[in-house]
Amino acid sequence: MFLMLACAEGCGPSLAQPFDKMEQAPITAFRLQNFEPPAAATPNAPTGFQLPPQIQSWVSAGAALLPPGLLPPGLLPGGAAAPPPQQNVPRFHDFRILGSMNIGTKSLHEEVLSIFGTEKNFDTPRENCMYAEFGVSIGQINQPPADILVSLSCNQVRTFGFAWPFGAKVGLTPDASKRIVEVMKKSFGG
Repeated sequence: MFLMLACAEGCGPSLAQPFDKMEQAPITAFRLQNFEPPAAATPNAPTGFQLPPQIQSWVSAGAALLPPGLLPPGLLPGGAAAPPPQQNVPRFHDFRILGSMNIGTKSLHEEVLSIFGTEKNFDTPRENCMYAEFGVSIGQINQPPADILVSLSCNQVRTFGFAWPFGAKVGLTPDASKRIVEVMKKSFGG
């Protein structure tokens, strides 16, 4: 009886593979530019360029509530123009890296593993798009890193370097999206 009570208080839900084996793995978080105008477009040229509908609806639905600097320049109306696309810039799975940070604190490390390693944080996506604002790379011994693109504007993730344990459930729940934003705010200091 005592063992059951102790486990009920201290044994949290177990993480799915491979996240259950990543307690000591290094984790790097990336802030990504989720969209770049086509190379032929220039910031002041009248090309009729429009943001994709998923991004436009997300922007108009509450981008002002996000911390400053989270959205790339030129995305909000009236803001600074987006820089022209550059070919030789650091990228994480084809998305321009705006910043990176090692997840150094134990609590943030555990939170990242808890978010991505728990099935209840994911559901079937409502749409198929990927405009990643964040990336996460988790080191694995003798294997490529477990990389995850996170698109809050599309409410889903895309993975590289490992088998996603939840099948077609790549859509983010509202709670998982909030938790990811909090981790990134704490990681990048804003």
